[in-house]
Amino acid sequence: MIVGMHPHAASIKYLSRDKHLGAFIKRHGPIKHRRAHAKDAFQSLAEAVVYQQLSGKAAATILKRFVALWPKNPTSPKASKGKTFPSPEQVLKIKIEKLRAAGLSGQKASYLKDLAAKFKDGTINPKLFSRMSDAEIVEHVTAVKGIGEWTAQMFLMFTLARPDVLPTGDLGIQKGFQKLFALKQKPSPERMEKLAAPWKGHRTVACMYLWRLLDE
Repeated sequence: MIVGMHPHAASIKYLSRDKHLGAFIKRHGPIKHRRAHAKDAFQSLAEAVVYQQLSGKAAATILKRFVALWPKNPTSPKASKGKTFPSPEQVLKIKIEKLRAAGLSGQKASYLKDLAAKFKDGTINPKLFSRMSDAEIVEHVTAVKGIGEWTAQMFLMFTLARPDVLPTGDLGIQKGFQKLFALKQKPSPERMEKLAAPWKGHRTVACMYLWRLLDE
């Protein structure tokens, strides 16, 4: 039995009956995230900016240096929980030169400043997310410089755990469709929407299996 107390149990059960994806799901078993469920919204989006267009290893090094710009403050309530990620206020106050010294490009440093400003002034308000549709959240977070649709969709999938996200612009997902459906070429977004229609309501988990299919 592949379904236990797994966070995606309902989606896995539903998709395992799919004529295209089902056999792979039964063979593979329950899917695990390729990355951990993120912390808070600001941290998740800031990390996404740092990781853009870099290899995982290089980005992880820069992220570590970025976080280290703020020594742990034992009096801060966040520090007591072992959280060391800077707040939007801290990112706003720090000089661009310091961000550059941590290895961030001038462009990414300005994106992080813009992200912090929009969290601080309420342009981005995570308290509203529970009442917003996926499309509204994408529109909401892409108001930040340097955050595009793909980053917003990864945020929906991995931070907010939205169950029905289909990132048609993701190269891995395109190749996953191509492999699963034995297509001659990578499908268009419209074709992917059509092929994924039977997965409606569970497309986030379907995408996790498509990524995994490529790893095989």
